Amino acid sequence: MGARRIRREQRQFDMALSRRTNSPRKVAERARRDARMIETVKKGKLPFIPPVMSWLSVKLDKPSRQITQQDVEQLVSAK
Repeated sequence: MGARRIRREQRQFDMALSRRTNSPRKVAERARRDARMIETVKKGKLPFIPPVMSWLSVKLDKPSRQITQQDVEQLVSAK
């Protein structure tokens, strides 16, 4: 029974270390991705390629089939 607890504590420690190590890199990558997607959205009109539609869906908190050009324009003007 004690070995299970030790393994759990080791996993918790390793996972926390991983979060501390990877978090800054992921934040920077999200910022780069946002900039890349905004540029793509500014250049075109609906419908976009699936990765862009997925990103828009997350940003607008809507399913991609419900996204309108007006929603996209409001997002771009807000950035």
